[in-house]
Amino acid sequence: MPEKSEVSYRQTLQMRKSFVGKSCRLHFEVSPLKIVRASRQYLYDDTGQEYLDCINNASHVGHCHPHVVSVGQEQMSKLTCSYGFLNDQTAMYAKHLISTLPESLCVCFFVSSGSEGNDLALRLAASYTKKHDVICLDEAYHGNLGNLVEISPITYKRLGLKHQLKEWVHVAPTPKTFRGKFGADEPNSGQLYANEVLKLIQKAKQNGREIGAFISESIISAGGIVVPPENYFTHVYRYIRENGGVCIADEVQSGLGRCGENYWGFQVHNVVPDIVTIGKPIGNGYPLSAVVTTKDIADSLSIFSSTFGGNPLACAIGRAVLEVIENEKLLSSAKNVGKCLKDGFNEIRPKHPMIGDVRGVGMMVGIELVMDRENQKPATETAEILAYRMKEKKIIVGIEGPDKNVIVLLPPLCFTIDNARFVVQTFSEVLASIESEAASVGLMNNKEAVWGHAESVPMDVITGQHSINVSNLSDMDEDNDHDTVTKRARYEEVD
Repeated sequence: MPEKSEVSYRQTLQMRKSFVGKSCRLHFEVSPLKIVRASRQYLYDDTGQEYLDCINNASHVGHCHPHVVSVGQEQMSKLTCSYGFLNDQTAMYAKHLISTLPESLCVCFFVSSGSEGNDLALRLAASYTKKHDVICLDEAYHGNLGNLVEISPITYKRLGLKHQLKEWVHVAPTPKTFRGKFGADEPNSGQLYANEVLKLIQKAKQNGREIGAFISESIISAGGIVVPPENYFTHVYRYIRENGGVCIADEVQSGLGRCGENYWGFQVHNVVPDIVTIGKPIGNGYPLSAVVTTKDIADSLSIFSSTFGGNPLACAIGRAVLEVIENEKLLSSAKNVGKCLKDGFNEIRPKHPMIGDVRGVGMMVGIELVMDRENQKPATETAEILAYRMKEKKIIVGIEGPDKNVIVLLPPLCFTIDNARFVVQTFSEVLASIESEAASVGLMNNKEAVWGHAESVPMDVITGQHSINVSNLSDMDEDNDHDTVTKRARYEEVD
C-alpha cells in the first residue's frame, strides 16, 4: 500500500537535484528509490513496495528495532546533550563496550562518525609514538576527512585521479589471494604480503622517515570483502611494533559481531591491535562512533573534546544495541546465516562462469564477477546490471572493489536463513540470464554459459558498443526519470 507523503516522488527528486550537492551520490542514481520507512531487514518505498535490504550494515540489529527505538525515545525525553558533565549513560556504555574487547583495550573516546574515529586514531598514534607516517593498504577506505582521504587510495583510484601521495603516506598491496600479487596457491601468502609491509618500513627508514602507525580494516570492505590470508596480521603487527609504531584496526564495517562468533573482526586473525575504531553499527543508524585504546596511548593525548561525542542519547542507544545483540544471540546468527550465504554462493558457483570468487566471514560476503575465470577480467558492467536486476526482484545488494565488480552483502544481523536462500536463488537466476546474453553476443563461450529465462538484459552496457554518459542521464528531464535504459547502481563510501 502506497505511503502518504508531503511531496511526490518527482518533487522529492527535483528538490534533491536542486539543493543537494551532485557529489552526494544515491544508490541507483538514474532512478533512485524513495524509501519512506523500514523495519528489521526490510525497506519500503513510497509505493508500498518491500525490498530486502542486503547492504545496510549501519542498521546493525535491524531497522527501527523496537527496543532501540523505545530506549532512544525515553532518553530523548530526559536529556540529549550534556557536554562537560557527568552522565550515567556515557559511563555505563563505556564499561559495557570495553567488556567486549581484550583486556588491554580499556579506554574509550566517543565521537559521532567513523571518519572522526579514524582521524582521532591517527592523532593518538602520533601523540604516542611521536611519528606521523602511516602505512595503509592500496584498496583501503577510511573516511571522508582530508587526512583520511590521503590514506584511502581506493577513493582516488576509482575517480581516475593522478594523486600525488603525501610524504607521510606509505601504501602496501592489499593482501588478497584472488587477482592479487600473491595467489591462493602460494603456501605462505600471508607472510609474503606481510613482507611487503616490512619493505615499506625499511624504505621509509632509508629516506629518513619513521612509521608511526599501520591502519587496516580487519576484513577489507571497500576492496571487495577481502579476507587477509592466515598470519598476515600476526607478522605485520610484529613488524610495526618492532619499529616503534602502533597498529590500528578499523572495525567500522566488520565490528560488533558481524563476523560471527566474536565481537570484533581482528579476533578472526588472533591479533590484538593497539587502537580500535568503531563506527556505523554501534548506534544502529544513530550517529555514534568510538575509539578504544590502551591506557598508555590514551594518556599520551593531552586534551580532547567533542560536543556530541558520547552524549546521553547516543550512549543509551549504544547500550540498547549491545543488549539486543546479547538477548537475540546475534553473534551466533551472524555465523550461521553468513555460512548459509557463503555456502549457497559456493554451491551455485560451478554453474556460473562469471563467478570468479566467493569470500567473506560471517555476515560479510563478497562475490567477485569476472568475464572469464582464466584471465579473470573484472566484469564491472555485469555487476552494475546485476545489482539493478536484483533491485527489480526487490533485493538491494551493493557493489565494491577497485574495479566495482564485487557484489557485496552486509545486511542487518536479523537477516534469516530464509532470506539467505532467497538471495542466492534470485542471484543465480539473474546471473544466468546475464551470462546467456553475454554468450549470445560472443562475450562468453556458449558451452560455458548457463541459459536462464530472465528478461532481456541491455547488453550494450557490457560490450560498450553504445556508451552512455551516466552523468548526463542523471540530469535528464523529470519525464525521463523512469526511463529503463541502462540503469546503473552506485554504492559510494560514506561514514
